[in-house]
Order: sequence, then C-alpha cells, then structure tokens
Amino acid sequence: MDKRVLFIGDEKSFMVSSIVNELTANSFEVIRSNPNVTTIQRIEDKPSIYIIYIDDFKQVEELIVYLKDRLVEEDISLTIIGNHDNLQDVSRFIPDTKLAAIFERPINVKDLSEKMEEIVNNEENRLSKKSILVVDDDGTMLRTLKTWLSDKYQVFMVNSGMAAITFLAKKEVDLILLDYEMPVTTGPQVLEMLRSESATSSIPVMFLTNKSDKESVMTVLNLKPEKYLLKTMTKQELLENIDDFFKNKKIEESI
Repeated sequence: MDKRVLFIGDEKSFMVSSIVNELTANSFEVIRSNPNVTTIQRIEDKPSIYIIYIDDFKQVEELIVYLKDRLVEEDISLTIIGNHDNLQDVSRFIPDTKLAAIFERPINVKDLSEKMEEIVNNEENRLSKKSILVVDDDGTMLRTLKTWLSDKYQVFMVNSGMAAITFLAKKEVDLILLDYEMPVTTGPQVLEMLRSESATSSIPVMFLTNKSDKESVMTVLNLKPEKYLLKTMTKQELLENIDDFFKNKKIEESI
C-alpha cells in the first residue's frame, strides 16, 4: 500500500508539525511543501494524495485555482483543513463533492490520521482500475464522459491534441478516447503523432465522433483505431463498448 501524501502548509506552524508527526507515526510517508505552485510543480514523483492546511486563504488562493484544474485533469485526491471561512473560500473554487475530506479547525489529529487511512485505501482501489485519457475540446463532453466512466475506470481529461501529447509524455494510460474533430490539432493528426513515437505507438485509441454517415465512418476506419464511438451513445452503450474492449484484450493477452 502506497501511504505517501503531499502535505502543504506553513512549515513553521506548530499544528502542521503535529499533524505531520501523527501521520508519520502511523507509517505515512509525508512529503512537505509550502503553498507555492512552482515549488509543488517541481516535486518529482508526487503522491496522488494532497492535504492542504490553511492559515490564511490569500496565501493559498493561487494554489487552489491551480488544483481546481488538476482535479479535473489528473483526478488527484485532495483534503482541506481550515477554519469555517477558509472552507467557504475554497468552496467558491472547488465543490465539496470534489474533495476527499474536509476538516474544520480545530481538529483532532488522530481523527485525521484515521480518515487518511481510509482515503489511502480508496486511492489504492482507484489506481488499480484501468486508466483512460479522454481528449476533447468540448468541456461539457469531457465532464459527461468523466461522470459516466469514473465508477469503473481511472479517468484523465485534456482539452486539446497537444495537451494529450504533453500528458502522455509523463503518464501511461490503457486507452485513449480521442475526439475526431478538434481545432488546431485534429484527432487524426494526434493519432499520427502517437503512432510515430515508440512510447505511445501501442496505446489503444478509440475515436469519438458526431458523424455516422458512411463516408465519415470509412474515413475513420481507414485510420485503424480500435473503434469509433458516436458521441450520441448512451452511457450504457459507451460502457459496454469499453468493457468489451478490455475483456477481449485480457483474453488476447492470456493466449
């Protein structure tokens, strides 16, 4: 079990030190950082579990805005500790439903440690799921697919072809759902770039498209994706297609 957490807060704070000591005593590996976006970006091999201790919201506002986007794109687990006003400020940017846990100060450090054990277990289960990168310039489509797929799969999202290339340079995924029609860099162009690099050439790709006429379908199929999926599909149809793909792939790998 990976019990690593990134703890973000004033390193001079007595309460921060108390929480870190409690977590460490319970076998957590705690990576500490001040609430600076650049500092956090430079940390290599970051855990997926973040804890932010807020003394002054103004000191963390830029970080919260940054993490708002990361929560969508990378699906990290975020716990917030702060007073009532701090928590209200956070909710203006990140809905409570997107947070793994919320603790209002003053807190019981043992309660926090127990909750983090639960979060670690949930995260371990999530990370064991197959991972899917959804690439689409339509934010509504991204959010819909994430909602539909997140119960069964680990879902990441980017809103452009070049963002997908950048993402895949840092992280591996088991499947890509790729919008066929995007501005600047189209789906076919992204697929061509992926196939030209050894690190990404074997990643399965399914195209997402609005077009179902014969000519459009043939054009898509000529690019040899695993499948093409109509954006008009229902949630059940989409899940069936993806579930079947992974089942068949497992069978092929076992032969």
